[in-house]
Amino acid sequence: MKQILAYSVLAAALVAAVPTAHAQLMPQAQPAQAGGAAVGNGSLDRIVAVVDDDIILQSELNEAINAIVKQYANNPGQLPPQDVLARQVLDRLILMKIQVAKANDQNIHVTDQDVDAAVANVAQQNKMSPEQLRAAVEQDGMPFASFRQQLSDQLLTQKLHESVVRDQVTVTDAEVNNLLASPTYKAGEVHLAHIQVSTPAEGGAGDIAQAQAKADEAIKAIKGGMDFNAAAIRYSDAPDALEGGDLGWRRLDEVPPAFADAVSSLKAGETTAALRGPTGFHILKLVETRQPGRQVVTEYHARQILIKPSEIVTPEQAEKKAQDIYTRVADKHEDFAKIAKDDSKDTTTANAGGDMGWFQKDAWGQAIAGQLDGLKENEVSKPFQTDAGWIVLQLIGTRQSDVTDESQRNQARQAIGNRKADEAYENFLREQRSQAFVDIRVPELKDPDDKQASAAK
Repeated sequence: MKQILAYSVLAAALVAAVPTAHAQLMPQAQPAQAGGAAVGNGSLDRIVAVVDDDIILQSELNEAINAIVKQYANNPGQLPPQDVLARQVLDRLILMKIQVAKANDQNIHVTDQDVDAAVANVAQQNKMSPEQLRAAVEQDGMPFASFRQQLSDQLLTQKLHESVVRDQVTVTDAEVNNLLASPTYKAGEVHLAHIQVSTPAEGGAGDIAQAQAKADEAIKAIKGGMDFNAAAIRYSDAPDALEGGDLGWRRLDEVPPAFADAVSSLKAGETTAALRGPTGFHILKLVETRQPGRQVVTEYHARQILIKPSEIVTPEQAEKKAQDIYTRVADKHEDFAKIAKDDSKDTTTANAGGDMGWFQKDAWGQAIAGQLDGLKENEVSKPFQTDAGWIVLQLIGTRQSDVTDESQRNQARQAIGNRKADEAYENFLREQRSQAFVDIRVPELKDPDDKQASAAK
């Protein structure tokens, strides 16, 4: 249940719409009031929270709040009250600081090239060039270096997520078989939104009751006519709360079984009761459903001859040899298979006369895929260069293949893996959050529920 249980990061930020390119990442130039004096009018910046060895400044919080306010500029009524919004944004910043620090401890790094690629991705998503994106960021009052740092932090947390789940999540063929054979296996997809009310990792009965009451309050507000997305922004403490809790499309079998049964009984637009999970309470809304059709793809049968440079063959000599082979095959009609066995340096196909078998278009990489559309059956391509060397390719034939069963197995494997990854990372983050030293210095920014809980103890 991707994002119901996982604190993930990158996708929402990198597809944020600009000019609203800055919806998620760019603040407005004007400072927002957040738990005290604003910064930007000559007042002194202040520390609003200490997170282990790091700090969060009022200016940093204001920038993040302004980005959210700008995102909802056309629908400000969906935002919660200012104090609630400030606490939500501060929680997000705290979690980011914890993840970045942990990534640094594990020697996880992000290169300038990684950030450049992320900048290009943001620009492309918003139909801008990188130069136009930079101008938009700076016009909005944010140094481009700060924008790049935000992207870098998000990439870093994504790599941390991959590192955490890499060694913990394995999916066996037996698990895939069991899921596909299960009477509860669902082949459809659902578009979900959610509200998550978390309980502390070491919370007691009082914490659980408090979370239950908050979840019940959210359900009451929804039944009273509040838009679900607005309720998510107001009541949810999931990292995607400020996006209205939208989970997007996922296969129903990706949803934890305890929740899947509740979702499968809903009609589009309906909402579940508050469902108790290991991390708290969840309220799910079924936005819409869709059923997958049969998946039919074009497969290609081809063979290749690879000539690559070596210590004794220069790049120029490799290119010339590939051209000579093309002439022998295309013009002199010599036996392609024999030449492949004699001269091809591709260890996977040479002994089979260059035969690559049947494959989907991108299976052998983009360079070969780009040649396939331009070839007729039995036609031989002119030599083309790839990372491996120079290739002469012959298209033998094409066919339409039904890959529905294979696709279902892959999707089932991915669903199991996603579910395990979500659980593993959620547990990791809950542990890190409980172990972190967090001191919120501004009383107005402290969670009132936490204060009540502390007073009760």
